[in-house]
Amino acid sequence: MFSDQGRTLIMTAVSEEKRAIQRGLQNNPNIDVMLAGVGPVSAAAHTAKLLATGKYKLVISTGIGGGFIGKAEVGTLVVSNLIAAADIGVETLDGFRRLEELGFGSTQVEVDSELVFRVTEALQAEKIHMVIGPIITVATATGTAESADERARRVLGAAAEGMEGYGVALAAQIFGIRALEIRAISNLVGPRDRSAWRMKEAFDLLEKTYSVLGEIL
Repeated sequence: MFSDQGRTLIMTAVSEEKRAIQRGLQNNPNIDVMLAGVGPVSAAAHTAKLLATGKYKLVISTGIGGGFIGKAEVGTLVVSNLIAAADIGVETLDGFRRLEELGFGSTQVEVDSELVFRVTEALQAEKIHMVIGPIITVATATGTAESADERARRVLGAAAEGMEGYGVALAAQIFGIRALEIRAISNLVGPRDRSAWRMKEAFDLLEKTYSVLGEIL
């Protein structure tokens, strides 16, 4: 059973994401915003350390991210209904195989549907452009169209890519705490054309998102 008692913990990779979220929250006394570091290993370790204090009811992995073409365009907010590691497994002559196929565990964390509904209902009321879908976690950010297509095939319907979500969600799962991932899309998954990235717009979207969510978390 998930507890309704406690605080909300928000984990971001870098300080600029943290500052944008804090601006939106406006010193909300019930929410802590902490740095997870970059990548799933750092995120899992830092999140687990914080969750071990026993004072949290919910943890959110959040920040900017890449959107998959046709699923989440630049300027869109993605709310996860599934958090999945896209590159944990083995390569074989027949292609990539996930841990599930090998019988070695799971690479996916389901998101509580009632939590998704409550969050998305609040965001839709403020007319924030948003999609719901799986968000994949990678240890190496995607840089080619070929790898983007391959990773999208591994998790059907993948809407966005980040580097921390699965680490945060796995730590939460171990502690029996609900987890969610939210990404503001600054760029498309694939070839890394930094000139096409919209960082300021993504940070502004994070700020607006948490000005809304601060009222319901």
